[in-house]
Amino acid sequence: MSAGFFLTLEGGEGAGKSTQARRLAAALEARGLEVVLTREPGGAPGAEDIRKLLVTGEAARWTPLTEALLMYAARDDHLHATVRPALARGAVVISDRFADSSEAYQGAGGGVPPETIAALRRLVVGADEPDLTLVFDLPVDIGLARAATRGGDARFESKGRGYHERLRAAFLAIARREPGRCTVIDASGTEDGIAAAVLAAVAPALRAKGIAA
Repeated sequence: MSAGFFLTLEGGEGAGKSTQARRLAAALEARGLEVVLTREPGGAPGAEDIRKLLVTGEAARWTPLTEALLMYAARDDHLHATVRPALARGAVVISDRFADSSEAYQGAGGGVPPETIAALRRLVVGADEPDLTLVFDLPVDIGLARAATRGGDARFESKGRGYHERLRAAFLAIARREPGRCTVIDASGTEDGIAAAVLAAVAPALRAKGIAA
């Protein structure tokens, strides 16, 4: 068991994960905790280079399997360079996306077989599974409308409504399968209301691991 706490935020496009990750990091830092706020794909120099390949270009730029392999290459670098060192020194690591996104995006969304995704997860992640995962859920149309207003790279957003419905279903299925790790957050409310729900889910999990929050 690591000395720190590994929290991941998951969900479809436009769910507000990045905003809530920043707010939670600030709230925990105000309580005197060391927080490492990171993201996937990316979160380390090599992983950020791979991110550029993944989030730019046409929707069909990569086959789903190629996409999954690139995601896990980035994840391996992220874990090695950022996540594991931070956990070893007792930090709270908040990652905007992690391995569940590969199961949803490349697995359910892209059609990569579940056994392939599971094998990659075992190989790269190993024992470094999150202590807690927050799944941000909201209707697809709302999420895509929000995502359209933020600008920037939109390769995944452009994959079509059916693809995003499969993502939503996959994230909810993960939460049902692993209720001890996952908590579903209703992402359709106000930013302040969602932030309160996030903190209410995170604080007891931190205390259970001996981290005062």
